[in-house]
Amino acid sequence: MKRLSDINFSILDLATIVRGGTAADAFARSVALAQQAERLGYTRFWLAEHHNLDGIASSATSVLIGLIAANTRSIRVGSGGVMLPNHAPLIIAEQFGTLESVYPGRIDLGLGRAPGTDGVTARALRRHLVGNEQEFADEVAELRGYLAPPRAGQHVRAIPGEGLDIPLWLLGSGSYSAQLAGQLGLPFAFASHFAPDYLLRGIELYRQTFRPSKQLAEPYVMMGVNVLAADSDAQASHIATSMKLRWLRMIRDQRGPIEAPVETMDGLWNELEAAQVNARLAASAIGSPETVARQLQALLDQTQVDEMIVVSDAYDFSHRQRSYELLAGLFNKA
Repeated sequence: MKRLSDINFSILDLATIVRGGTAADAFARSVALAQQAERLGYTRFWLAEHHNLDGIASSATSVLIGLIAANTRSIRVGSGGVMLPNHAPLIIAEQFGTLESVYPGRIDLGLGRAPGTDGVTARALRRHLVGNEQEFADEVAELRGYLAPPRAGQHVRAIPGEGLDIPLWLLGSGSYSAQLAGQLGLPFAFASHFAPDYLLRGIELYRQTFRPSKQLAEPYVMMGVNVLAADSDAQASHIATSMKLRWLRMIRDQRGPIEAPVETMDGLWNELEAAQVNARLAASAIGSPETVARQLQALLDQTQVDEMIVVSDAYDFSHRQRSYELLAGLFNKA
C-alpha cells in the first residue's frame, strides 16, 4: 500500500481574490505561493480556467501560467485546466507551444470540457452550447495533431507548437473523460475537490480502459483534494469556514470574493445546505498535521492514486502558506 511519501503532491490555484482585494493582489499571491511550492518540493503548480466568477482571477489561464513560470525556476507549471471547447485547438497549441518554447520541459497542458462558467458567459465566449462528447474527443485529437511533428501536406501548423513534447492531461469528474483518458493513454486528473461522488468509479474506469501510449506506459491518476492544515484542529476548522462560506454562496448562486472566517456556521446555513456543502467537500483534509496525515492516508488507501493536487481556500494568505508548509512536512518524510 502506498504512503504519502510515495506519491507526488502539487497545487491547484485559482488566483483567488479576497474581499476588498484586487486581481493584482491575487496574482502577486499566486507568484509567492508558486515560489514557496518550488522551495518545498511540490511537483507542479496549475491554474484553472474560470470566467465571470467574482473572486477568481485565473480567466486568462495561459497568460497567468507564463507569469508563474517566469518567476520560478524548476517547478512544473500548467493548466488544471484549459476548457478546450472554449477555444480553437490551434490557438491552444500556439499558446502552449509558446510557453514550452520559453520554459522548456516545465509546461503541462491539462484539458477539460466543461465551460468553467455559466451558460450566458459561455455564449459570450462564443461557445455554442450543443457540443457533445464526441466533439470534445475530436478537439483533443485536433490539438494533438497540431503538437505532433509536422506531416507532409499539412496545411495548418502550430508555430510554435508542432513537434514539442508537451505533456497532455485530461481532467474530469465523470465516466466519459476517465474512459477517454484511458483510451488515449493520457494521465487523468479527477476533480474530486468539488465533485467527489464518482471518484472511485472514475478511477476504476480509467484504469480498466487504459492503453499504453507514447506519452505514458502505465495509468497515472491525480486526484484533487481540499487541504487546510494548521497548528491545531480547532484553528484549521476555523480557517476552513471561509471555504464553506464560498461553497454556500455558490449553492445559493451568490458568488463573490472569499470572505474572512467566522466563529461558527450555525445560523448561516440550514440543514440541507450544510449537507450539500459537506458533500462537495468530502475529499478534504482539515486539521492539525496529524489529522491531515490521517485523512489523506485514508483517501490514498481508497484510491491508490499517483498524485494529489491540493486546493486551499483561506482568506488570510499566511494561513494558506502555513498549510502548504505543514503538508510538505508530511510528504517529504522518508
